[in-house]
Amino acid sequence: MAVLVQVNFPMQGPWGEEMSEAFRGLAESINAEPGFIWKVWIEDQPAEQSGGIYLFDTRENAEAYVRMHTERLAGFGITGVSAIFSEVNEALSTINYARLH
Repeated sequence: MAVLVQVNFPMQGPWGEEMSEAFRGLAESINAEPGFIWKVWIEDQPAEQSGGIYLFDTRENAEAYVRMHTERLAGFGITGVSAIFSEVNEALSTINYARLH
């Protein structure tokens, strides 16, 4: 069963196009993570929050990614990472045009 993960953390920038340029290599590297299907990058500049919504093939792969990503962020001095894991109801999600594979 596919697993959706929302990861949020405090960040002071960069934002928008500058963020796109700065994190392009990181974005490309995420594609190689085990069980990774897709990611939507999210940012809330007024609240100084960033993160992503990810889809993984299993909870195990999702949890492994979040552990690794939390450690990577800590290396940049970013703490306060939160993650919410949710199993995806694929039958209903497909009715509403979700791309799950």
